[in-house]
Amino acid sequence: MQSHPIEFAAIAAAARTGEGRFNMYAGIHKALRAVMGDTLFALGRADPTDEAEVRDACDRVVELMEMCERHVEHENRFVHAALQARCPGVCDAVGHEHEDHLRHTARLSEAARALANVPTAERASALHALYLAVALFVAENFAHMHVEETQHNAALWATYNDFELLAIHDELVASIPPQEMMLIARWLLPAMNTVERCMMVNDMQTKAPLAAVEAMLDVARAHMNQRDWAKLARGINLPPVPGLVEV
Repeated sequence: MQSHPIEFAAIAAAARTGEGRFNMYAGIHKALRAVMGDTLFALGRADPTDEAEVRDACDRVVELMEMCERHVEHENRFVHAALQARCPGVCDAVGHEHEDHLRHTARLSEAARALANVPTAERASALHALYLAVALFVAENFAHMHVEETQHNAALWATYNDFELLAIHDELVASIPPQEMMLIARWLLPAMNTVERCMMVNDMQTKAPLAAVEAMLDVARAHMNQRDWAKLARGINLPPVPGLVEV
């Protein structure tokens, strides 16, 4: 599908409007897009004759749905509350979409779990049906996140300063249990660009216990290539990666 030039111009203008402002959606949405795409690809590649592959792909679907449910909870509790406080009604439509998403996640999780009991002869068609349903869920979420990153960010930037936005974000992050944070870290740092990674880790170093920061970095490093890790290590003053020659 080809993007309309006027639509692209509007998106570019919205991005420029937020230059230099704190964007609480950017990082987590990159992580969600990464895990959604990766889960969808794993589901599409799964061999229906291999029970272990099917089970692994379906487990990943369930994990994704649980991650999305927690994300909706965080946004409703912190971000939507902030929007409603100063821009009443601006997030009503997305709030209704959140309700739809929770219904979809419940159905998709149920379908993924049920695949384990599907007869072998019917497994290929059931797997493909789940793949198509997850693909549609991902497509709807990509469109949903676009609205949040444009319309909602515009409202937040117009009514909150960056100190206030950071305070909301920090309160949200502080509410996330350690186990959930480790799962988010697995996708968050690898999905970010170098500047975003360094800013996030530097901020965490001033606010979180050293053990928590180190645990998050260990999880992320396992899923980052050597060059990206070297850039992050340099940006947060960690020892350089031995044997890596950067160009």
